[in-house]
Amino acid sequence: MLCAAAILMITMGIRQTSGLFIDPINSSTGLGIVAISFALAIAQFVWGLVQPLFGAIADKHGPRATLVSGALLLVAGLALTPFTVHSEWGLVLTMGILTAAGAGAGSFSVLIGASAQRLSPDRRSFAAGFINAGGSFGQFVFAPFVQAVISSFGWVVAMFALAASALVTIPLSWLVSRDVPAQPAADPLPSSDLMAQIRTSMRDRSYLCLHAGFFTCGFHIAFLVTHLPGEVALCGQSAAVSATSIGLIGLFNIAGSLCAGWLGNFCRMKYILAVMYASRAVIIAIYLVSPKDPITFYVFAAALGFTWLATVPPTAGLVAKLFGTRYLATLFGLTLLSHQIGGFFGAWLGGLAVARNGDYQLMWYADILLALLAALINLPILEAKVRMSASDSTHRAGASSS
Repeated sequence: MLCAAAILMITMGIRQTSGLFIDPINSSTGLGIVAISFALAIAQFVWGLVQPLFGAIADKHGPRATLVSGALLLVAGLALTPFTVHSEWGLVLTMGILTAAGAGAGSFSVLIGASAQRLSPDRRSFAAGFINAGGSFGQFVFAPFVQAVISSFGWVVAMFALAASALVTIPLSWLVSRDVPAQPAADPLPSSDLMAQIRTSMRDRSYLCLHAGFFTCGFHIAFLVTHLPGEVALCGQSAAVSATSIGLIGLFNIAGSLCAGWLGNFCRMKYILAVMYASRAVIIAIYLVSPKDPITFYVFAAALGFTWLATVPPTAGLVAKLFGTRYLATLFGLTLLSHQIGGFFGAWLGGLAVARNGDYQLMWYADILLALLAALINLPILEAKVRMSASDSTHRAGASSS
């Protein structure tokens, strides 16, 4: 758990501070905010796309090779960005594809899947929250660090510093993947292969509801992490306010992730998700009517941060409840793909909105609406009391309650 949390601290810390590079890259290259936002939107999609792919590889061959390969991709993408940044498609290749794919290989699906196979069912929810808290701590640490390096030495040096940081995940990968069993004897999927399990899952209404809710979650998280610095600048505040706000989101999400993981041992996870999503709509509405001073941004970041990626533990926990942990990396990876399809639109449309309208007002209203929809769509999920095999999961209604 400690090694997995440390890897996620680095990969998420790098990934969640990408918005801090928008203004410096735009100032030094003149690419324009729409072009840079598009590259970062591609990164959101690619990060989600590789989750089930790397998850399937890790499920079949173990997580070590997946994690090491991802580290090398992440280092390559960061190190090459300064040399390709003068071309929009060069930026798409480095920040949009290489960096995002590398961060995705060392992210939730592989790390939580590897850890869940080594833990008893009653500890999996807390473990997911603990690992997720590592990613939030990375955001808290990396945001002020990246902004300080950009301010003192420029964004190119900051990119190289992040590439050096990514190298640390390689030795950690050997530790987190040590002695991970190929298939735990206690898990209930002895006769199901991967494709059969995926087909069964995609016919499951509860699993599809998870996908829909996670899509809307990805939309507003990607919008905020990409464009919060731009929103702060439009309100006349400094880049330091942006970095502090992003750091506060990560800091408060540590508490939120641990709390969500702990509550998953006692409460229905679908209700945890519904409350989190609904609270975001309220938080954004309060922000819109508040004065746009530094204190408002800090309070907004802290409140939003408590639920930021705290949705991950209950979502992963529900997937494990419904289908077991044998293919958790793959099945949870597919929900992350839906999350990042939403993330693509959040990052891209945010850039279009500010380019055409001069502000993000329409995006904030969209955020509120989508957060409410995400809360509602989680309520019909049938949260099974026991894990079942793929062959009888379609008959779960008799052993579960809504």
